[in-house]
Amino acid sequence: MESSSRRAFFTGRRVAKTAWGQFSQRLRRVVGGTFYDDGEYDGYGRGRLVVQGVADARHARELCAEYGIIMVLDGIDYPTLPVGQSVLRIDPGREMTQCQPMPDAQHLWFVQPGCLVGELQQAGLRQFDSFPSYLSVAACIADRTLMNWPTGQTWRSGLSLASVVLADGTTGVLGPFGADNKQPLGSLTLQSLVPQLFRLAADAPARECAESQYWPGRYRLDALMPEPGRVLNLSHLLLGHGGDLAWVDWMVFEALSDPVSPPVLKDWGKQAGEPGDHWYTAQGLDLQIKGMFDPCGIFPHPGQDL
Repeated sequence: MESSSRRAFFTGRRVAKTAWGQFSQRLRRVVGGTFYDDGEYDGYGRGRLVVQGVADARHARELCAEYGIIMVLDGIDYPTLPVGQSVLRIDPGREMTQCQPMPDAQHLWFVQPGCLVGELQQAGLRQFDSFPSYLSVAACIADRTLMNWPTGQTWRSGLSLASVVLADGTTGVLGPFGADNKQPLGSLTLQSLVPQLFRLAADAPARECAESQYWPGRYRLDALMPEPGRVLNLSHLLLGHGGDLAWVDWMVFEALSDPVSPPVLKDWGKQAGEPGDHWYTAQGLDLQIKGMFDPCGIFPHPGQDL
């Protein structure tokens, strides 16, 4: 059998000696975007991938799963990166910046994750008026400190659809759910995940948290408890998810005409007028939601610094 060193000699390519080095070599070969290797520290690597298209994120997720590497969303403030594990930051980049009205519904806008909030503001999506214009849309909707709509009012985001890549590599589109839903759950993973989430939302801990004026958890399970008269939308589960639950390929937003400024989340779990024990209850819910979306730990947890 030909040795790896002999093969490398004839091909002119050095064989990486570490898992991170092997990961980096393979990632560079399969992605169209740019990979920046920040090196290894105590045997664990750090790097950033600026994706060129949806395929790059899928390739990155596959390799992260194979090598046990955490895949984090660039643009989110993480308190500390995981100790004892390599980390790859995924930057949506400026190759994924489409922002255009849907041809059959001018009030709906197709938006890619690398589009900037400022571009949506210029396009007239008033619900983004109060958010920092320099943020990518991916980072904005994942930022729990910004997506702090009152409990049951996630509709104020205007998010209509979200195409996601889940931790196990399956893909699907999350959107309105119910009798008028025209978007089927396209994968077995989603067909299993969604009923679990509904059961969790029906349990006493979730009902207790729903009594809070502002949802006390990281992950907005109240998306399954919309206020009366509003359509339940599964994509709202991703509002403020911190990059912990899935990768978002693209989104569709309804252009809302009235600006709505949600209060920025401060002192997580201790907002004025909130019973303190709801925060502890919400922590338990968050752990269950994280386990349902990401049982193999591809994405970070806890993620965003709150």
